[in-house]
Amino acid sequence: MYALKRELKLNNNERSLMRGIAGFKRFVYNYALDLITASWDFEGIKAGDSKRLDTIKKVFTQITMNKPEYAWMRKYPSTVYQSAFQDLKNAFSRWRKGLTGFPVKKTKKKGDSFTVYKTSGVYLEKGKPALPFTNRVVINRGKKITLPGIKTFRLKEAIDFICSSQTFTISRTADRWFVSFVLDAEKILPIIHTIEKIGVDLGVKTLAVCSDGTTYAMPITIKKAKTKLSKLQWRNRNKVLGNKKLNIKASKNAHKLYNKSAKIYARIANIRRDTTQKMTTDLSRKAYIIRIEDLNVQGMIANSKLAAAVSNNCFYEIRRQLTYKQSFYGTKVELVDRWYPSSKMCCKCHHIQPMNLSERVFHCKSCGHIQCRDENASINLENAPPNKVRLAQP
Repeated sequence: MYALKRELKLNNNERSLMRGIAGFKRFVYNYALDLITASWDFEGIKAGDSKRLDTIKKVFTQITMNKPEYAWMRKYPSTVYQSAFQDLKNAFSRWRKGLTGFPVKKTKKKGDSFTVYKTSGVYLEKGKPALPFTNRVVINRGKKITLPGIKTFRLKEAIDFICSSQTFTISRTADRWFVSFVLDAEKILPIIHTIEKIGVDLGVKTLAVCSDGTTYAMPITIKKAKTKLSKLQWRNRNKVLGNKKLNIKASKNAHKLYNKSAKIYARIANIRRDTTQKMTTDLSRKAYIIRIEDLNVQGMIANSKLAAAVSNNCFYEIRRQLTYKQSFYGTKVELVDRWYPSSKMCCKCHHIQPMNLSERVFHCKSCGHIQCRDENASINLENAPPNKVRLAQP
């Protein structure tokens, strides 16, 4: 399964339409969240979250949508509110399993998104199934895409092949709108990797150092973007940004600040995403076995002196990308035990000695070997004993 994501090229009317649909989805999600939490106060009702949401959905469809003040909902596709209820079901399911926190209300500040899909096709006769692929949208080559229930939109980047999909998710990042959809396709695995095994040491000063001598670093452009953001925030430190609890509305200049900040935040996120994707793809194409340390990222972020550097270098994101790319490139990602002394042990004589974080050069007190701290650690990760290594699971 593959997903494609393309940026939409919208005019002002289309932007307003997208904002309206996203607001509709946000209203339905918050409406259902309020009702399901309120239903817990009534004693004697024994039903799970799924059944409660199904009942709320019937109330919304048969009563709420028929009220005159909610007539505006009729101009938007019905799949929008149906997907909103499904998203809330998934959110409660993940919360019950302890995977995430309690579902919170959606706000405009955190970005707009909604999902539309094509419903079942036309049936030949009563009781017989629909024709195959009638519940999918065919996407032709070029810079146009048809979203079911809405209209045809232009794309900024062309699609080079004919494909089809049923579900489309539209999202907004800053002032840019994107559409993503899933394709039923399989990737042909590479036959040959140039390296059998490689150790990768994720660092604070450098993004990653490999046992074969390759080094990856975050580009200087991310530092420039952060400097630009800090200057923007400093110049507007006294601006009235609004407070919903105190009933203080944000000024027009405050909204301009929000838009400028969102663009810079999006640029920083894009630089990080681009760098980590290129790095993990390069490693997956090059080596068959990739060994990384099982880092306690949450504990490292708790250290105020390391938090900024750890967050900027995306330790967990790199591990996540390497893990899911195993099936794409036929690799094996192995995690070395976090208590394995890869940074404190000499890669030549295996002598272990204490090392402060400020020491960037490893100088062995036993054999006199001198090497970069991160390079020495990456070699130790590559040569870690089997009892200290486990396979990374998605």
